[in-house]
Amino acid sequence: MSKLVKDSVLETMLNMAVPMLAGTFALNAYNLTDTWFVSRLGTDNLAAMSYTFPVVMLLGFVMRGISTGSMALVAHALGGKRQKTAARLTTHAVFLISAISLLILIAGFLTVNRLFSSLGATGDVLVLTRKYMYVWYSGIVFLGVQILICDIIIGSGETVQASILMVSGTLLNIFLDYVMIFGHFYFPAMGIQGAALATIISQTIVMAASVYIVHHKHRLLTKSSLTFRRIFISWRRILRMGIPGVLSTVLTPLSAAIVIRIVAGYGDPAVAACGVAGRIEMFAFMIPMTVGMSLMPFVAQNFGAGRFDRIQAVRKGTIFFALSFGIVMAGVFFVIIKPVALLFSDDAEVRRVLIRYICITCFGYGFMEAHRYSGFCMTGIHKPLTSALLNMIRVFVLLVPLSLIGSLAMGLSGVFYGRLLADILSGTIGIIWTGRVLKSKVSGTT
Repeated sequence: MSKLVKDSVLETMLNMAVPMLAGTFALNAYNLTDTWFVSRLGTDNLAAMSYTFPVVMLLGFVMRGISTGSMALVAHALGGKRQKTAARLTTHAVFLISAISLLILIAGFLTVNRLFSSLGATGDVLVLTRKYMYVWYSGIVFLGVQILICDIIIGSGETVQASILMVSGTLLNIFLDYVMIFGHFYFPAMGIQGAALATIISQTIVMAASVYIVHHKHRLLTKSSLTFRRIFISWRRILRMGIPGVLSTVLTPLSAAIVIRIVAGYGDPAVAACGVAGRIEMFAFMIPMTVGMSLMPFVAQNFGAGRFDRIQAVRKGTIFFALSFGIVMAGVFFVIIKPVALLFSDDAEVRRVLIRYICITCFGYGFMEAHRYSGFCMTGIHKPLTSALLNMIRVFVLLVPLSLIGSLAMGLSGVFYGRLLADILSGTIGIIWTGRVLKSKVSGTT
């Protein structure tokens, strides 16, 4: 029996979440180090890298949505002691993510000029952007499989292995960036293309290691059940779980873009301050993020085992943690935000807006995490559409309208208060909704 369905809830969550801290930090540091190295090449190269971010992020979300749906199904099978089913789903998921990645590769090569021209890249910047993306697209299959297999490892409960893989990939990428961008150890300097190639090589090595672990330790890759009918059935199940996940994750950058568009009306310092605030928040959420990454496989495995008592216990525990963490972080930010602002900008107006942003929105951090955890719980019990609906409510019913209303009523501060109110309301809705769904599951009415 899996440890996720037999050990104490608190012990299991701690054993899963704590090792993921290093992995989560590595994920957050990955793009940051790439950007820093490329910034040494000059403004045009940095601008080219900036143009690639929304496209790379969007495609990453597509692959992450598919891998999350696969992880939920595999974890459910493992929780129900259906090892062969888990192995079949994992194998078929590898074929699916590879096929999707190949389609992205073809579409990417055919549209690279048109796409980045429409985003505003011109002249030398467009040339540099194209050079980067041609290399990046060439390795997208390896990236897709690596994301999938690492998520499967997390779904099996082995977060230590997943964290080691994430950290190793980041460290290798940093070293290869240094070697390939600038030309060291007899390797030719490749500039921005070296950054893309470093990413592909590091991810390919991590992919190979993760495939080895999944095949030889977890026995989750199989040569059986490779008929078209079996593969089609698995793909249909994975897509039924994964497509809502893709839609849900895409809402995050979409909502950020809309809010930034509103903020842009208040000038460049306001936009710069919000950009810095987003990066500060990214690191502030590392601890609750590790809990969230552990929550879905825990819920999925216990759902497969029919242990709704453990699901209810972990839901209550993680929501309490989220709200408590939010209170602590609000207190911490009130103490440190002024000196932190000095580290990020010499512009007094940027610092002023940054401090105001953090001091207002930090009171909603706990509710925002409770909202995320609610979505993870819904996906874990095979209700991905409910999870996507929760995110749609937060973005289209709450965040965007409240930000607009706040802007009209109170100016820039109103945008921040709109975000705060959206976080509080969406978190409350998520808590109530998941409680009712789980209660109905236990009573057998759904």
